[in-house]
Amino acid sequence: MAYTTVNKSIEHFDAKIYTGNGSSQTLDMDNLGLLWMKNRTEGSNHNLFDSVRGGYYTSAPGPNLRPNGTTAGHGSDITSAYGITFGSSSSTIGSDGGGYNYNQNGKSYVAWQWRANGAGSSNTDGTITSTVSANTTSGFSIVKWVGTNATGTVGHGLGATPKLVIYKNLNDSTYWYFTTTVIDGSHDLLLWPVKDAVQPFSASVPTSSVLNLIANNDTNGSSDNIIAYCFAEKQGFSKFGTYVGNGNSNGTFVYTGFKPAFVLVKMYTSTSNGNWTMHDNSRSSSGGFNHIDKTLYPHLSNSEDTGTGRGMDMLSNGFKFTGNDEGNTSNQNYIYMAFGQSIVGSNNIPATAR
Repeated sequence: MAYTTVNKSIEHFDAKIYTGNGSSQTLDMDNLGLLWMKNRTEGSNHNLFDSVRGGYYTSAPGPNLRPNGTTAGHGSDITSAYGITFGSSSSTIGSDGGGYNYNQNGKSYVAWQWRANGAGSSNTDGTITSTVSANTTSGFSIVKWVGTNATGTVGHGLGATPKLVIYKNLNDSTYWYFTTTVIDGSHDLLLWPVKDAVQPFSASVPTSSVLNLIANNDTNGSSDNIIAYCFAEKQGFSKFGTYVGNGNSNGTFVYTGFKPAFVLVKMYTSTSNGNWTMHDNSRSSSGGFNHIDKTLYPHLSNSEDTGTGRGMDMLSNGFKFTGNDEGNTSNQNYIYMAFGQSIVGSNNIPATAR
């Protein structure tokens, strides 16, 4: 059996369905740090806030980010009444008066939330001082700094080497950089909001203390505010890796060592069918059991897709796709990031199978 030090995974990651009320409401989640929301039934932008940048507008750049676009931080009209309040044990979502579609009355939403460590503190581990909010238990940190457009380093606060880092320039309309070492150990790059194949990333790989920066406007633009979301793998809670699709209804089984609650997948060897796909255990027509049949796309504003070939089974110790389309095209290579529930915690209590 796989053991983990993350005994209560829901305190570090949660996927939650809620209905908008057009007013203020509190989501009962202990996962304060990164809050990502999406309207499930309408084509609309994703909305991403974090506790380091804050949940409402105080000064430029704005607090709201859109993974399905290249826009800078926006939302100058997201006041404290409209925006997000990151509390000690819950997030309060404001009235959405700016019409950003994260709390419109009667509409259905999903919220994904990763726990960090509040608003963060100064970190001087690198050559550039950063603000870091780090959850060393779950291996997630939020890092913010002012770019130099030159070689340098910033501390990430994890005390472990991140395998995935997502960068965004908050001041310029630039691509999101999804960087990773899980494919072959070298530093590789995928982009949001496009579905291009993987390409080399020339920055040195991260260490257990710092991210290595280069002269690159998208990840280190001169005098620009930069944000990075860093993920280190934790046994029994998070797993990042690759697999090869087999193109049939009994898809390739991917062992994670826990019951997944969330899986993000991307074909990295081709762009012909290379959509990014997001799956979680809160959105299913099957009553919350193994089969997950609703897909969202981080790089697109589309509503949930339940089309043929897009289903996934989330099992007690991994996942597999149940079609031959996205996520399981025959002989194509995929990268994934998964978060979920442990099989057996350090308290030796097994998780129940599904």
